[in-house]
Amino acid sequence: MSDPSLSFQTALPKSSSAVLERARSVLVEQLREHALVLGEVTLTSGAKASYYVDAKRAILRPEGFAALGELVAAQALAWGASAVGGMTMGADPVACAALAGGAQVKVFFVRKEVKPHGLSRRIEGPVLSENDRCLVVEDVVTTGGSTIDAIAALKEAGHEICGVLSVLDRLAGAANSIEAAAGAPYLALSTIDDVYPDRPV
Repeated sequence: MSDPSLSFQTALPKSSSAVLERARSVLVEQLREHALVLGEVTLTSGAKASYYVDAKRAILRPEGFAALGELVAAQALAWGASAVGGMTMGADPVACAALAGGAQVKVFFVRKEVKPHGLSRRIEGPVLSENDRCLVVEDVVTTGGSTIDAIAALKEAGHEICGVLSVLDRLAGAANSIEAAAGAPYLALSTIDDVYPDRPV
């Protein structure tokens, strides 16, 4: 069974683990301060929850974005990714952070459906080749539905997936489904246990 809260540390290059752990600490602190919203909300899955994690409120600030960039770029290197992206909009800031962090990758966004005008592409950004190794990213994972949809679109287009990375996992059981869909490892940079450990059961 996949444990997203443990996998990240074991997948990092050892030489940079201390620097990246500091970046992870900053990311978690930013998520706690800016992303956690208390109160009843309806999640993307349709389920009701007593709290919400709006990761964009944290990762689209200078400190959060810089920390995220270091972490995503490091994981892209560790997995040998040549392209980073996922379902718009959840993946957009995460993928762009990889470039800001120095990753030598293409960034792409998967549309929910093909637009009827222009180039009629579902996967936007630089053209992905058959040799590209795609790192699929997402901001917050609950059931994993959006992430799995992005994986399916990439596979339908014939692209290889080398791994899946989320900013935060709500620990609602998505990890195994994501790994099964991707045929590749799934890691979370943080979990709800890091950001809201005292949440009601």
